[in-house]
Amino acid sequence: MTAALAAEAATHWNGTLTRLLRDRENVVYEMALPQGRAALRLHRQGYQSGAAIGSELWWCDALARAGVPVPAALPSRDGELLVTLSTGRHASAIAWLEGEALGEAGVPFARPLRQTLDLHQALGALLRQLHRVTDGLTLPEGFSRPRWDRDGLVGETPFWGRFWDHPAASPDQRAVLIRARDALRMRLADTLDTGLIHADVLRENVLVNGRSVSLIDFDDSGFGFRLYDLGTVLSQNLYEPAYPDIRDALMAGYGTADREMVEAFTLARTLASVGWTMPRLAADDPIHRSHLARAVMCAERVLARP
Repeated sequence: MTAALAAEAATHWNGTLTRLLRDRENVVYEMALPQGRAALRLHRQGYQSGAAIGSELWWCDALARAGVPVPAALPSRDGELLVTLSTGRHASAIAWLEGEALGEAGVPFARPLRQTLDLHQALGALLRQLHRVTDGLTLPEGFSRPRWDRDGLVGETPFWGRFWDHPAASPDQRAVLIRARDALRMRLADTLDTGLIHADVLRENVLVNGRSVSLIDFDDSGFGFRLYDLGTVLSQNLYEPAYPDIRDALMAGYGTADREMVEAFTLARTLASVGWTMPRLAADDPIHRSHLARAVMCAERVLARP
């Protein structure tokens, strides 16, 4: 069914499917076009609206035109950035970016430490560039993206769910999650730098090409705290022996010395990820417990600081 739908989508770009890249929330294929390679995306139904996906594509295209290394949106043969297929599912195509993923979730970095630190400094600089260029854009009327603000992260109904109600959490874990939630509600202030953010800067979404990095998969992007992008990066590095050095390299590249808030947003991401698991993974998936353990570990460490 998915393959047939992808084949239907490819015709809108006069493309030919070459291989399946990812079959998760979005289904992503590599596609050959007359002008070169592209990524074809079948967007998950019921997550982002057509208006929100169109806004994401507009933003990425504007960033790419400004020289930010992100994938530009490719118009269909009819000039549309977003196509509605026969089933009602949305499809889009984006330009191909060369590179290999920075790493895999849960897998220690195999690169030499110096190279790992240099890449995280480059990633921090890229996030700074992305935020600064975005601040110079005039968003079109009707621009719509989710909100990763205080309510979206630790309000009564966070965007990814009430993480403190996770059914696999023990009473002690739930108590820590609630304490972390309440602490972040106090710390996250409207005076912090906010704007459009990627919101999902995971290793698999960072492509490495030599010493350069680029950023893909803006599916979760939205309006939120800028340092949340750094916290998302660091949430996957908490078990790395060189975590403090990775954190400091990322912060140096971004140009911030606010370690306390970067750590707070790292905690915010680990909490949000617990909420993410609930409607998406089978009840017996081990990721539930590993995400809970990581969030509790991060919370106990962050909350222990004065």
